[in-house]
Amino acid sequence: MTVVDRYGEAVRGLIEHLCANQREAIERAAALVDASVANGGVVFCASIGHGNEQDFLNRAGGPAFLQPFSWSLSVRDPVPDCRAKQPGGGAGADLELEGVRVAVRCSRMRAGDVVAVGSVSGRNRKPVELALVCREIGAKVIGFTSLAYTQRVESLHPSGLKLAEVSDVVIDLGVPYGDAAVAIEGYSIDLLPLSGVSAVMAGWMIWGRAMERMAARGCPASVFMSLNRPEGREWYEKAKARYHQLGY
Repeated sequence: MTVVDRYGEAVRGLIEHLCANQREAIERAAALVDASVANGGVVFCASIGHGNEQDFLNRAGGPAFLQPFSWSLSVRDPVPDCRAKQPGGGAGADLELEGVRVAVRCSRMRAGDVVAVGSVSGRNRKPVELALVCREIGAKVIGFTSLAYTQRVESLHPSGLKLAEVSDVVIDLGVPYGDAAVAIEGYSIDLLPLSGVSAVMAGWMIWGRAMERMAARGCPASVFMSLNRPEGREWYEKAKARYHQLGY
């Protein structure tokens, strides 16, 4: 069996896991999305790991209600070496985590919105902080993580919490500890990660189920067509206009 076969087999295992073991979580996540949009909320995609969230935005066959959530904060304040270790006016401040709080506070996110957040290990500081702050303001969090992975690592967040512990709905990506899944002769560790495949598939299952629910209650989502079809640009502009007018 070649590496192509073995990676394909690992991906098939993910498909089985999502379809058999994550149906309830996917349904709960879709219900959150549907309820939010029905009540004038916005569905934000923050980082889901390695840029996977970009697969959901402005895609053919995808909903217009998905919006990006990102931020950047940098402080450039060099001082001489003799003062470098002395505390400044913001002594004790954690720039990375405070930046997350500033981003949410300065954003137009509000209670009732939904935010998709990801960390395959579940231990990283920014995703945990983002989930905490979003929930503090009343937004709902869908967390993309791997339970098998997160159970074997310690949190890097000051609270000691992991993404699975601070999300309203947890989507278990089903990838192994360390993410990589295929042994290849000549290498001492497993290779070829699975979390990207799983996160993208799980996301589309959630958005698809949410769109199905919306159509069933008579409010189908504004959706995009490929811009590479002759009528694609016109369709796209109309879908955007409809989204901005109706909020879905």
